[in-house]
Amino acid sequence: MTALPESSRIHDLVGIGLGPFNLGLACLTEPIAELDAVFLESKPDFEWHAGMFLDGAHLQTPFMSDLVTLADPTSPYSFLNYLKEKGRLYSFYIRENFYPLRVEYDDYCRWAAGKLSGVRFGTTVTEVSYEDGVYAVRTEAGDTVRARHLVLGTGTVPYLPESCRDLGGDLLHTSRYTHRKTELRRKKSITVVGSGQSAAEIYYELLSEIDIHGYQLNWVTRSPRFFPLEYTKLTLEMTSPDYVDYFRALPEETRYRLEKQQKGLFKGINSDLVDAIFDLLYQKNVTSGDRPLPTRLLTNSSLNSARHDDGTYTLGFRQEEQGKDFEIRTEGLVLATGYHYAPPAFLAPLRERLRFDGHGRFDVARNYAVDVTGRGVFLQNAGVHTHSITSPDLGMGPYRNASIIREVLGSEYYPVEKSIAFQEFAV
Repeated sequence: MTALPESSRIHDLVGIGLGPFNLGLACLTEPIAELDAVFLESKPDFEWHAGMFLDGAHLQTPFMSDLVTLADPTSPYSFLNYLKEKGRLYSFYIRENFYPLRVEYDDYCRWAAGKLSGVRFGTTVTEVSYEDGVYAVRTEAGDTVRARHLVLGTGTVPYLPESCRDLGGDLLHTSRYTHRKTELRRKKSITVVGSGQSAAEIYYELLSEIDIHGYQLNWVTRSPRFFPLEYTKLTLEMTSPDYVDYFRALPEETRYRLEKQQKGLFKGINSDLVDAIFDLLYQKNVTSGDRPLPTRLLTNSSLNSARHDDGTYTLGFRQEEQGKDFEIRTEGLVLATGYHYAPPAFLAPLRERLRFDGHGRFDVARNYAVDVTGRGVFLQNAGVHTHSITSPDLGMGPYRNASIIREVLGSEYYPVEKSIAFQEFAV
């Protein structure tokens, strides 16, 4: 039988963007004969936070939060099968640390992507429209891919504070740290702005080499303290279908208030790293003799202004609790200011078919749909305001993908858990 040309073929599903969540969806759809799915990614190969591959840096979730296991433990695309094929299964077992290295997780994702038939790298989407009852996805190469369902997995982009946009110089976001750290360490002074795991990892690495390179090192955050990631077991039950049901049913304003309050549940620092930073500060301070250790840690300090002159940044901060303004001058500037989501420009022709809430963000339904039909366009991640901390959680990715597959097929291919928590979130 002669295959239909791509312009005439109608897929069941097209995924745009190939981060871990859409890659997991690709792995779970691959063995389903009755589901025709294709995934488009603009990059030439899989890449996941390559700018943060610090030595020893690991995931904050265990290996079971891989691409597939929590939806299908028998999948050939599991992390354990990856280890077996790489000849490292016994080493990983003996290691007795079930948190994969970050560089290892990236390699695992590349391994999985290389086994899939429905993934197309180097394919940039320029426009998506709705024509004759299907979604028409146009690419930079002039091709059109048609599908009945659309899954958005374009992910988030680095966020820069308003005062640092178009600032000039060689400042860098944490997403580019390992690509630029050699030149950064040549600076006479370095300031890390922001908190969270990435900021802590970078500060720790720079602190470990402070006596080798001789720079002044500052770490400034607007948070009232260096928050550890809350990782107790009853709190982890909030990454569950039970909590999604509860949170999604709350009034919109309540959800937005909780979104701000719950950042420490998924944006905090690993507690072992917090302790390691203190221990390293103590060690460096002991060995520095009578000379004060050239580092400062400042909390409660928001960045309100910045300028760049003659290779030096002048940063204007306000100590919020004291209500006092102060400045820091620094040659090197690292912004650990996180990421944010913005709807891709290629969705403009679809705007009337998409649902938005009162704050102008996607109104993500309980089944992860964002279109007016409630089962046509689905969103990966970017739903903290509707699905709470489950949205960015790697372990909830397989659950979300199993739910999306159920919506696309009209039947449950992978059993979708309804309740797993011991505690009750609603009365």
